[in-house]
Amino acid sequence: MIANRPRLDPERSLGHACAVDSLPPPLAFLVLVIAGWVNRQQQAVIDYLLEENRVLRVAHGSRRLLLTDDQRRRLAVKGKVLGRRRLAPIARNTIKGILKDHGIEPAPRRGAKMPWKTFLAAHWDGLAAADFFTVEVLTLRGLVRYVVLFVMKLKTRTVEIAGMTCQPDETWMMQIARNVTAAGDGFLRGMSHIILDRDPLYTAIFRRLLRDSGVKPLVLPAWSPNLNAFAERFVGSAKSECLHRMVLLGERHLQAAVREFVRHYHEERPHQSLKNELLTPQTAVIGTGHVKCRERLGGLLKSYHREAA
Repeated sequence: MIANRPRLDPERSLGHACAVDSLPPPLAFLVLVIAGWVNRQQQAVIDYLLEENRVLRVAHGSRRLLLTDDQRRRLAVKGKVLGRRRLAPIARNTIKGILKDHGIEPAPRRGAKMPWKTFLAAHWDGLAAADFFTVEVLTLRGLVRYVVLFVMKLKTRTVEIAGMTCQPDETWMMQIARNVTAAGDGFLRGMSHIILDRDPLYTAIFRRLLRDSGVKPLVLPAWSPNLNAFAERFVGSAKSECLHRMVLLGERHLQAAVREFVRHYHEERPHQSLKNELLTPQTAVIGTGHVKCRERLGGLLKSYHREAA
């Protein structure tokens, strides 16, 4: 884009001249001095833009703008008159905000690490996730908060409840790590990576046990639930469809409720992200008979199916 010199409006200039003439001589002189200085600054900007456009026209057509030493010298001569502040009117934080809004890493890190979407696609078959959620349980001691830990295989969305307790500690977490990575029937066998948030219960020993079994922990940035969206969605479903609609009376009641929801989640609940398919359907053939309702937890969880003809 070529920068043009501003056109002067004769009538406007004449009006300005008349206005200056009406001022006292010392003040009129000061106004003329200031106007001349402003005009010189504007002319310097225009000269720089014109020279910049000439340089860009010479380099037009190349995918990357490569300046010669002569081009840099010419721009430096014109830019020196303006000063560094005029040549850089956009603040660094403004540029940082623009890059962040478009998901672009800063220049030193750009391309140095794999984008999250690309990583997920490349490791989808061996990728798992873990997360906690809490439930209030009514006991003889009053309300007690229980912690439930689950693990999910992201490709199939299948879930295993790894454990639940009202007193989570490192010893409990170490035992869970051994259970889910057991060589024979560990839920994480065959998995290469597991997504973890920054919950302090994922201690260094817990992560080391996972790595020793061949499952590499991926610790997410703080306050980034969108990076563990499938696990977060399971938590939302378990609470909104089941646990928040019940008064849980003791640990056994909690275990039974969670167990029934997980069975419903796997066998009876359609999943929108999987084209409304069931994760582990119990019957491969769709019947043609009457529609029947299957109930769990006293009718809190319902599913419908057709009987075989």
